[in-house]
Amino acid sequence: MTEIKMIALDMDGTLLDSQKKLSERNRRALAACAARGIQIVPATGRAVHGIYPEIKAMPGVRYAIATNGGVVADLSEEKNLQTCAISNEQTLRILRMIEKYPAMYDPYIEGWAITQPEFIEHLDRYGISPVMQKMVHATRKVVPNIIRFVEESKKEAEKINVFFGDMEEREKLRRELEQIDGLFISSSLYNNLEINRKEATKGNAILWLAEYLGIPRESVMAFGDGGNDVSMLKEAGIGVAMENGVDEAKAAADYITVSNDADGVAAALECFVLGQDGSRSWT
Repeated sequence: MTEIKMIALDMDGTLLDSQKKLSERNRRALAACAARGIQIVPATGRAVHGIYPEIKAMPGVRYAIATNGGVVADLSEEKNLQTCAISNEQTLRILRMIEKYPAMYDPYIEGWAITQPEFIEHLDRYGISPVMQKMVHATRKVVPNIIRFVEESKKEAEKINVFFGDMEEREKLRRELEQIDGLFISSSLYNNLEINRKEATKGNAILWLAEYLGIPRESVMAFGDGGNDVSMLKEAGIGVAMENGVDEAKAAADYITVSNDADGVAAALECFVLGQDGSRSWT
C-alpha cells in the first residue's frame, strides 16, 4: 500500500461521535499518525471558526478544509490559502429565494456562520436535535437581519446552509436551486441543504492542498459519512466511509469502517496506517 502522508477527516458523523465528542481512541490514533509526519486535515462543512479548538490543537493539524471546500486554511497562520466563494450578488439572489420557504438559512462569511434571532431562538422548528442545537449556538454569529447584513457588507459567501422542518419543502427548494448554473448542492444531514459554488467541493480542496504540500493523490486518505463527502472519498487515494454514512458515501468509498460511535476512524487507521493487530473493522 502507498505510504499515507495526509489524512482528511470529516468531523460531524465521522471523527466526532453522536454527542459531538472526540473519543480518546480516535485522538490516540491520530496522534500516532501525526508522530509519523502525516498531515491531519479536518475537512468539514463547518466554517473555520466552527472547528472546535481541541481539533485545531491536535498534533499534526495545521491545515483545514472548511465550508465543504469553499476555504482551504492555514490555521497556524490564521489565513486562507484558497477561497472559492459565491459572489455577493449571487448570495443575495439565493437568500431571497430561500426566505420564501419555511426554512432556517445561514450564509458562511469570513469564517463564521451568520444567523438572526428569528432562527437561533426557534431551532426546534427546523428539525434540529438538542445536540445539534448546542453546536449551532456555539458556532453562529447573530445579526439583526441576515439579508441586510449581506447587502451592507458586500461580502461573498463561502457556503449557504439551510435547515428544514418539512422535507417536502426541502426537496422543492433543491429542485429550484438546481436550475441555477454554477452551484453545487449537497447535504450532510437528512434535513439540510448546503449550497456552494460549483468548484467548491471537498474533493477539489484535498487535491489542491495535496499539490500545495507536494503530496501525491495516492498518499491521501479521506474519511466521511455524508453526501458532501462523496467527492473527497472519490478523489482520495483511499476513501473510507463510515458504517453510519449515507449510501452515496459508501458507494464512493474504497472501504467501509464501523460507525462514528464505535471509533471507526481509529479502527481503520490502526489497520491501514499504524499496522496494529486488531479487528479488521471494514468491508
